[in-house]
Amino acid sequence: MAKLPKISESEWEVMKVIWDNNPCSANYVIENLEEKMDWKPKTIKTLISRLVKKEVLAFKVEGRCYNYYPLLKKEDCIKEESRSFLHKVFNGVAKDMVLNFIEDHNLTDEDIEDLKKVLEKRK
Repeated sequence: MAKLPKISESEWEVMKVIWDNNPCSANYVIENLEEKMDWKPKTIKTLISRLVKKEVLAFKVEGRCYNYYPLLKKEDCIKEESRSFLHKVFNGVAKDMVLNFIEDHNLTDEDIEDLKKVLEKRK
């Protein structure tokens, strides 16, 4: 897989809206993020423009409306962010990351069973 562009935390918020509702207009994104993030419409439009420049988003012009859609799959971006986080914080050692999360979070019995199943499959 080719290296994916770096997506900032703010851009991730925009992408979440578009991944869940694609294609959608800038106004739709603004309506969904304006209050939640306390951002101005101009800020949101700037983030959309950045994502278009990074070739993460594209758009179709329909009348006077620009409808944006993702060029990258959400799953691919999550994997890339996970790899980046793993290398940056845990020097690429997955076991250290997993142990840290397990020790620092309250896991339900169901969570523990799910983890056991995943680990058993990986054996």
